[in-house]
Amino acid sequence: MKVAIIGQGYVGLPIALIAAESGYSVVGFDLNPDIVSNLNSGISHIEDISNEKLKNHLNNGSYKATIKPEDLNRADIAVIAVPTPLDNMRNPDLTYIESACLLLAQNLTKETLIINESTSYPGTLRNVIAPLVNSNTDINHSFAISPERVDPGNSKWGIKNTPRLFAGLTPEASAKASDFYRTFCDNIIQVTSPEVAETAKLFENTFRQVNIALVNELAIICSKLGIDVHEVLDAADSKPYGFMKFVPGIGVGGHCIPVDPSYLAFAASKAGAKARFIQMANEVNLSMPSELILRIKKDNGGNLRGKKVVVIGISYKPNISDIRESPSLVLISLLRDEGALVSWHDPLVAEWNSEESCNLADQTFEIGVVTIIHDVMDKPALLESANYVIDCTGKIDGTIKF
Repeated sequence: MKVAIIGQGYVGLPIALIAAESGYSVVGFDLNPDIVSNLNSGISHIEDISNEKLKNHLNNGSYKATIKPEDLNRADIAVIAVPTPLDNMRNPDLTYIESACLLLAQNLTKETLIINESTSYPGTLRNVIAPLVNSNTDINHSFAISPERVDPGNSKWGIKNTPRLFAGLTPEASAKASDFYRTFCDNIIQVTSPEVAETAKLFENTFRQVNIALVNELAIICSKLGIDVHEVLDAADSKPYGFMKFVPGIGVGGHCIPVDPSYLAFAASKAGAKARFIQMANEVNLSMPSELILRIKKDNGGNLRGKKVVVIGISYKPNISDIRESPSLVLISLLRDEGALVSWHDPLVAEWNSEESCNLADQTFEIGVVTIIHDVMDKPALLESANYVIDCTGKIDGTIKF
């Protein structure tokens, strides 16, 4: 059977290769010619996918990447795995999903099961994807949803062992989706409607967003009270029931947690319901870089103009190079607005904003801000990077804790 995967990013490429491992003939479509060229040369841009694994599938013909829409024809299954960002007003932007729908409608040449893995608000499959595809083709396609549960850099949980939700618009679509995912997922869970699956995915990350905001707010309160928030959390975590430990930081990053709750809030608003917790959580987490600036200014004479500052760690989480929605990038911008001379250090990020990671040993900084710690970082060097080092992770002894 032929499977077409639209989008070869953090969701699409892993799905493409695990489907190839399971015996499908897979075509991975992407609009970025550099990504397609690199993939077909055996060069992966996703940390969790080794070049050797990619080359094996290229050599045996089970996978190829393409930028040509006509390569999608004759697909039995098509998976949409494209970004679903927010627009400038922090409302859902379905531009990529809509483009994928038109691409499939215009290039699929037989009845195909179209599965959406991209995260979106409840009703997207039923009210956006299916009507858009159907209005642009005479072929009777079927539709299902199986929201992605990808956690980049997580070595314990992957596509195979993470339980997978799915639902079709029809019983036949559900059965076909079940047959597909059963070939490479240990635990598949059918829910009663696509809307249940879509809402469950949004709530998973809304749960994390709200709790991260709560612990970030606690960190601010503890700072004002002169209490170590990390000691408070360790103490609370000693309770064997009814408590789940979250840790504070300078906000949330990645494509999911900063974005998904806003999709749920959008759906709530359309339905006439309030999403007060979600809105407050967004406000708290988005404000954390500004709160950190206030703390740094307070500790450094109230003025950062002309001061040499290094931000250590600009990816959104440890041990990956992904900088999507990283609050560290917001922090750098705010520091520069304050007149600080800002450099950044991250051995996993090759380049950002036409800048490169600085070598901590090459210069002396007045202020060091540790936002993310990778395993490959030299922790003693972080301590010695500046006279004043504030640690937002709570993991480096000898620093000032935020």
